[in-house]
Amino acid sequence: MRHLFLKPLLQLNLIRRSSTFVKIVEVGPRDGLQNEASVVPTATKIKLINDLSECNLPVIEATSFVSPKWVPQMADHSEVMAGITRHDNITYTVLTPNMKGFDKAISVKADEVAVFGAASEAFSRKNINCSIDDSLKRFEPVLAAAKEKNIPVRGYVSCVCGCPYQGHVSTADVIRVTEKLVEMGCYEVSLGDTIGVGTSHAMRNLISDLIKVVPVSSLAVHCHDTFGQALANIVTALELGVRTVDSSIAGLGGCPYAKGASGNVATEDVVYMLDGNGMETNVDLEKLVKVGEFISDYLGRPNMSKAGLAMLSKM
Repeated sequence: MRHLFLKPLLQLNLIRRSSTFVKIVEVGPRDGLQNEASVVPTATKIKLINDLSECNLPVIEATSFVSPKWVPQMADHSEVMAGITRHDNITYTVLTPNMKGFDKAISVKADEVAVFGAASEAFSRKNINCSIDDSLKRFEPVLAAAKEKNIPVRGYVSCVCGCPYQGHVSTADVIRVTEKLVEMGCYEVSLGDTIGVGTSHAMRNLISDLIKVVPVSSLAVHCHDTFGQALANIVTALELGVRTVDSSIAGLGGCPYAKGASGNVATEDVVYMLDGNGMETNVDLEKLVKVGEFISDYLGRPNMSKAGLAMLSKM
């Protein structure tokens, strides 16, 4: 069996060795595309992932093994995973909500799997049709099977700064779910500001409380830019020691269960900001900008990356 834990562990070791290194988790092919109204052809998804691989991104979230009934855009998950050209230095991760999804992910040799929960009870019921506690119970067999097969598992917590259905989400609820995911075996938990309502003040308070109970090295941030606060929130997380940032090429994305939530923060903008502030990503920004323009053109939608547009005007 391949030592599938090797890639994530090497990346964690790099982060620990260099306080200036930031791991970028590119979520465009999954989180970015899942909300597109028209089905994106499998060949286009494969090209997108292959082009992103050429940018030297350390982690690419390739697809989701959810039921096509809930997310039709991801129905071709197995075909996508079979068709991409993999790079040895890149982790290709996929979402797996249950054992059925996990088994399919393993059959196509996913490097890593992810489980996704929420800190909001209302959002959990809308998104995965069960309570927070029930969702955590559903993850138990996935975590157990992953441990047996030596597959690393990443966790997501949605709505850490607010919920489209219930509004306020308490820090205590975020901590409870995050702590539980770490206890269950997630090596990393991504904190999702799903509707982009968070501010740097809220992010600082949240992470400051979280790192009292879980290691900061196990945290990542996943910021949507609905109110234009994503980069500020990322900087705040970095100041507190977080060294993993989720982002999406050209700012693709939203959330099918969070009406009005605009896209993720653009990967190009994050990399430009980090490079300009002396942080290391090892990502080829010029190549990344061209990929953002390609997928924006294909989808017929505006490129939401300010850095990308500025750089393209000079190319």
